[in-house]
Amino acid sequence: MELCFLFLPTILLLSLLYSTILFFKRSAPPRATELKVLKGYPVIGNLPHFIKNGRRLLEWTTDLIARSPTGTVTVAPFVFTADPANVEHVVRTNFQNYPKGDDILSTFHDFLGRGIFNSNGEEWLLQRKTASFEFNTKSLRAFVLDKVRHEAVHRLIPLLKRAGRSGEVLDLQDVLERFAFDNICSLVFGEDPKCLSRESEEGEKFYHAFHEATELTIERAKQPFSLIWKIGRWLHLESERRLRESMETIHGLVEKYVRSRRKRSREGGRSDFLSRFMADGAHSEEFIRDILISFVLAGRDTTPTALTWFFWILSSKPEVAQKIREGIKSIRSRHGNYDSEVLTLEQLREMGYLHAAVSESLRLYPPVPLLPRESKGEDELPDGTRVGKGWTVMYSPYAMGRAEGIWGQDCGEFRPERWMEDGVFQPASPFRYTVFHAGPRMCLGKEMAYIQMKAVAASILEGFEVEVVEKRGKHHLSMTMRMEGGLPVRIKERNA
Repeated sequence: MELCFLFLPTILLLSLLYSTILFFKRSAPPRATELKVLKGYPVIGNLPHFIKNGRRLLEWTTDLIARSPTGTVTVAPFVFTADPANVEHVVRTNFQNYPKGDDILSTFHDFLGRGIFNSNGEEWLLQRKTASFEFNTKSLRAFVLDKVRHEAVHRLIPLLKRAGRSGEVLDLQDVLERFAFDNICSLVFGEDPKCLSRESEEGEKFYHAFHEATELTIERAKQPFSLIWKIGRWLHLESERRLRESMETIHGLVEKYVRSRRKRSREGGRSDFLSRFMADGAHSEEFIRDILISFVLAGRDTTPTALTWFFWILSSKPEVAQKIREGIKSIRSRHGNYDSEVLTLEQLREMGYLHAAVSESLRLYPPVPLLPRESKGEDELPDGTRVGKGWTVMYSPYAMGRAEGIWGQDCGEFRPERWMEDGVFQPASPFRYTVFHAGPRMCLGKEMAYIQMKAVAASILEGFEVEVVEKRGKHHLSMTMRMEGGLPVRIKERNA
């Protein structure tokens, strides 16, 4: 009954749209050199385009951008772009005009509260300054690697060895997500949920609640109108009930960690984010809770997604995997630490080719492939595109990574060498390579993410052969661009 009531207006609207589309005949689609504005229908504008392509938004927008001579397409009230000059204008030059939209903020509020990823203005700036100070300390980088090393040596590598000996098929995406969740919770709360080893009932509960809250919030965001999920929440429909229950679990555990840390605050000497944010006593429990949930989300989703695509690509590029192994061997020989299972921070920084290979994988498969910003007032982008007040400008790291004008004719190829010059890694402008965003909202955890990805990739590649046993390559858009169906692999231990 509830579902019928909820979707009756939508069904009536779709019927009207279908009748209107049949009435107004459309001309043939424009040629590639003509597509700058996608024409809408009389009265109902571009709504049919969004309804038709709502479940394949990434493919649709990438195709539109590729067909545009400027790399920008207007589908009012949206502008999709892969033009670096437009990106720079939106995220830096005219930053104040392009905050996160109110609809997005309200959609994610139950999950992220007013955390750093779901706030604007002074509220965002305060969290950004607080977090920026902590992310730029040497002690944090050492702490990050220490946690990665512990999790890799004591859980990940033994798990892979057991799988190699038994011949079982592992879902590498699931393994990497559990590894990342353990790691980020240790970094954020100083608490280890032990999800990779599945040793803690409370940790499993936290892990599944976080996953469900993520998926249900994204389902909200996919609705054509925010009013739909708001009515669903008012009616206590199943999806909204499950989201509420998941958030009760998450808030309960996070608040438990906060209270526990307050009692032990006099001990000092702890390096996790919770201890750092509580050190000066200036922040409320709600402030701390929301910003820490945002950090867990970033660490849980982005690095395992990136590594899943990385190992999928390497399964068809054995020469790249071999070159990475040769680099590891050379560095170990130079430093003489053959016994350590995880490379040191200095050694990881010397691994330029591995850094290039990871960056190349991120170029083609960015964890966050589309980024929206809402225009507070009328504006004009550098390429002349007009932006109306209240319109959404969405730039696409996914489309930019495949843009011939940015990366050359071989833009569709996986070629780590494009990042190397005389054996040294050469970074790209963040307005061309938008994987870590750019401007004032640029990802604070970029270096931390590279440390984790390189440490995990080096550990696995040095010790194991990874064989993908089922065809994969399709994506599933959740909070990040996960691999649909996971990544089933067989592991074979390599000789030392």
